[in-house]
Amino acid sequence: MVQRPACPFPPRCDEGEAPVPKTMSPELLTLVAERFKALADPARLRLLNALRPGEMTVGELVEATELSQANVSKHLAQLHTLGFVRRRKEGLFVYYALADKEIFRLCDVMCGRIESELKDRERLLRPTG
Repeated sequence: MVQRPACPFPPRCDEGEAPVPKTMSPELLTLVAERFKALADPARLRLLNALRPGEMTVGELVEATELSQANVSKHLAQLHTLGFVRRRKEGLFVYYALADKEIFRLCDVMCGRIESELKDRERLLRPTG
């Protein structure tokens, strides 16, 4: 099992305060960058999103994402190596599941930012008067 480094950002406190980052070493920044790089691929995001409801086989993921079996297998291997998904074998099938659904907090923040930016652009482009 891949051991993950401790995250430099503590969880949000109950009062709703934003987390305060700790000092990050160059090594930790490299590990964080590797994970962000993995999330930069739309195919990997599609796989993670398909796994939101629960575990699936490669065949089910191929059907859900419309990616080729070779691509699904390649991306799942990378996501597994980096600790985003876990897998278990049952008979002839390998089932994949999210290792931690907290990854969607990051996705939700980014989607919220994009939505806000799009609304701002739309407002700026709207004719006045």
